[in-house]
Amino acid sequence: MSKHRQFKRPHLLVVGCGDVGMRLLPLVRQRFRVFALTSNPARCAELRRAGAVPIVGDLDRPETLKRLRGLAQYVVHMAPPQSEGVLDRRTRRLAAVLPAGGRVVYVSTSGVYGDCAGALVTETRPVAPRNARAQRRVDGERVLRDWARRSGADLAILRVPGIYAADRLPLKRLQQGTPALLPADDVFTNHIHADDLAQVAALALFRARPGRVYHAVDDSRLKMGDYFDTVADAFCLPRPPRLPRAELQAQVSPMLLSFMSESRRLDNRRLRQELGVRLRHPDVAEAVAAMALAQ
Repeated sequence: MSKHRQFKRPHLLVVGCGDVGMRLLPLVRQRFRVFALTSNPARCAELRRAGAVPIVGDLDRPETLKRLRGLAQYVVHMAPPQSEGVLDRRTRRLAAVLPAGGRVVYVSTSGVYGDCAGALVTETRPVAPRNARAQRRVDGERVLRDWARRSGADLAILRVPGIYAADRLPLKRLQQGTPALLPADDVFTNHIHADDLAQVAALALFRARPGRVYHAVDDSRLKMGDYFDTVADAFCLPRPPRLPRAELQAQVSPMLLSFMSESRRLDNRRLRQELGVRLRHPDVAEAVAAMALAQ
């Protein structure tokens, strides 16, 4: 018999293993045996190469989720709700197969706060969703809180603003000349680099307090138009034209207009003090400039 006891690695399930999930895998695959839920069988080889065991299942088809029952005590839930209604039916189906006493990190959105008129927002601010997309996220949070209470599980919620990376910049929008708001009408926007979000999710698995909400956000304090100007300048593109809100409404999509109608500044002290996060990209302007130079 070996002098050293062999310990099995705990199981981690990643639900919604897209761009951020793929960045998460290298951070957790040494500590866990990682399973990744995918609705696309063609992604199985990619997930295996990244160190995850693919599980083919679809949150829109509950009969395909039976293999998840009891599979993993740790879960990172990154899948968005379906695109209609005010209930998050996908999270409801997932909660039905989550293990009792597990530990879940749910990646939600800062859109649950609605418009805060540019105020500095902490995690204790009541939610006030202004559209169905944000209402679905509030519902997902509530479903998981109820599940955690019933099952004696731990839940951490990450409220996430705009995610960016080298391949997630508004370059096409700038090339098309989509307008932005005049400074007087503009709104504060918040950001997190995709690599930093992956790091936050990994740390939350071990360090998050049960039932706690955390803002996964960097240190930037930019208005939306200034962000677009920053990207435009870095990549030698024309800055977007600025219009008053009344004129801009006729030129942008309803979804983009909804983002341009909510202003808030997210406080990230809890992220740093409780999770001990050290952001690799604390300032979005510096990160974008580095991305442009790397091209």
